[in-house]
Amino acid sequence: MTTVELSADLTSRLAEAGLDPLAVAALVTAAVAEDLDGGVDVTSVATVPEHARGHAEFAARGSGVVAGIPVAEAVLELVCGADLVVARHVRDGDTVTPGTVLFTAEASTRALLTAERVALNLLSRLSGVATATRAWADAIEGTGASVRDTRKTTPGLRALEKYAVRCGGGVNHRMSLSDAAMVKDNHVVAAGGVAEAFKAVRAAFPNVPVEVEVDHLEQIPPVLDAGADLILLDNMTPERMREAVALVAGRARLEASGGLTLATARVVAETGVDYLAVGALTHSAPILDVGVDLRA
Repeated sequence: MTTVELSADLTSRLAEAGLDPLAVAALVTAAVAEDLDGGVDVTSVATVPEHARGHAEFAARGSGVVAGIPVAEAVLELVCGADLVVARHVRDGDTVTPGTVLFTAEASTRALLTAERVALNLLSRLSGVATATRAWADAIEGTGASVRDTRKTTPGLRALEKYAVRCGGGVNHRMSLSDAAMVKDNHVVAAGGVAEAFKAVRAAFPNVPVEVEVDHLEQIPPVLDAGADLILLDNMTPERMREAVALVAGRARLEASGGLTLATARVVAETGVDYLAVGALTHSAPILDVGVDLRA
């Protein structure tokens, strides 16, 4: 299947959202090709008259935060073609309740039914990530800390899932292994120490941001002396985090990670750390149930 060329309007909206329109087009093309597997939608072809035109309502069946409407539209553009007409009722980042119509689409009925599942898979997944993120952002509101994602994303969906985190009120950590360094325990072992690992990265890549993971307070002073500007506190108790905040005294940003739960999020945020790293935003978020109702 040839990669779809998205409309100028949709291309612009994706770019404004910080998404690469070409990457989104390639993704939805691959997803639709996977669903059709070289054939056709046999059920829709058999049951729906060829020239029938339908009106589909994409509506929330649960409460949450929406993300991925332009991505779902990209699926529809690929399958439905130029006769697609979309009317949007909410925007990504909006909070919805059961029954809220997100958008409507008019096109060939066969095409709408063929596109339905891929569009819903992406829309429900991204909205689930945004909904989970909003719960964390609400839990720590007013503390000065932010909830941040990790690289524990679905392969191939990282840019979209991190976009959904932004829709939910979170902030993004690094997008890839190349745009920032994260010195973790295995790097420390290989380099012979925390400070040694930091210095090695700084020497090899002087312009790349470097975050260093520590799991003991005594590891912090040498890392600070070496010039680290971001330190990850791994599996520390809130009491230890407060000690770390006092020790650092604003000379570096601090990120809490490991064993964090929504129930304890505010306690952790109130220690004075700058970020809460939460892999569950992307690796464990349940979907937001979204359905499609076809109208005559």
